[in-house]
Amino acid sequence: MAKINVNGRNYCLAPEAVVVICVDGCEEDYLDVAIEAGRMPNLKRILESGWRGLARGALPSFTNVNNSSIVTGVPPSVTGISGNFFLDPESGEEVMMNSSDFLRCETILSAAAQAGRKVAMVTAKEKLRDLLSPGLIGSGVVGIAFSSEKASEAQCETHGISGVEDLVGPTPEIYSGDASIYVLRAGVALVEAGKADFLYLSLTDYIQHKFAPEEEGALQFNEALDVELGRLFDLGCRIGITADHGMNSKCLPDGNPRVIYLEERLSEVFGDKFKVICPITDPYVAHHGALGSYVVVHLDELAMIDEISDWILSLDGISEVLTREEAVNELELPEDRIGDLIVISSSDTVVGRRPEDHDLSGLDRPLRSHGGRSETMVPIIFSKPLSSEYEEIYAGGVRNFDVFDFVCNGL
Repeated sequence: MAKINVNGRNYCLAPEAVVVICVDGCEEDYLDVAIEAGRMPNLKRILESGWRGLARGALPSFTNVNNSSIVTGVPPSVTGISGNFFLDPESGEEVMMNSSDFLRCETILSAAAQAGRKVAMVTAKEKLRDLLSPGLIGSGVVGIAFSSEKASEAQCETHGISGVEDLVGPTPEIYSGDASIYVLRAGVALVEAGKADFLYLSLTDYIQHKFAPEEEGALQFNEALDVELGRLFDLGCRIGITADHGMNSKCLPDGNPRVIYLEERLSEVFGDKFKVICPITDPYVAHHGALGSYVVVHLDELAMIDEISDWILSLDGISEVLTREEAVNELELPEDRIGDLIVISSSDTVVGRRPEDHDLSGLDRPLRSHGGRSETMVPIIFSKPLSSEYEEIYAGGVRNFDVFDFVCNGL
């Protein structure tokens, strides 16, 4: 069996089609409730012949951070991706971390493509296609990479494929559950057509932001997801399923967001010496208002950092405050792309900058969000049982970004 080495890890290239799926925003309850309600019979069938466990994601528990680690097999300290949004220390500007220029290491996808596999990456959000496609799509196109958001724009020269709508159907609205289901349908269609045999399929968490696991909107979504999982399973694919992060309600009893506007609060007490960055910020903020459970704080000067840290930690709803050095060591984050302080809130609280920096007009339901330690534990599922060796490895603790290792080497 052919092998590739990526970022210090070996991956065996199994003869059957390999499909890794990131179900954005999925936590255990979404699957448990749907299976119990009889809405996911195919997943139940997969689990009967396969394996299910729990994995710990990377912090901050945001999309770019975890997807980057999943497709590279290494933590953020190696990928260089510390959030969806950051303060660039070179320019001093606040920028989206959506370009592949920010990724500091090779992906498993590009290595598999170079080794001769028919690689396809389909993402719901265009930002992930941009971020994760280096070495896969370029002047010497070797794979397929497109998003459901912009499926109609895919061209052979830039995406490795054209005519996606003819193959899969009309491009869906990104703010919908259909954007995720489209990704899975595309995966099925690519395998059926013989266009791909090594796939990464990354969904969007629009539904999880809007609906709790027991709500009908979530159940309908998981029912549709289950149909496509069954099709991939029946095609004989070797499947690995995980998530980038979980999701929690972040609301007061009256339904309003339970939010700490940290930059505003700091300025009231210590003056205008701070810049708070919300790394959850990306082009798709309508369903969360750029409010998450993890922010970074940049200080004009560090003389009062201990006093400020203690004051932030005293706020109701704040669970952790780490210095830059502590975050590098404990959270495996890139030192040059984080703040002087890292602030993590409790499972029911989000942190923002100032009220005027957050447009909450798109919230038509009580806020559900992520980013903190409370959203790091996610499902990890395989369509075949683990080997005894990998059962032992799992017992020692597994990360969501070990999913390619397990699906390639451990089943």
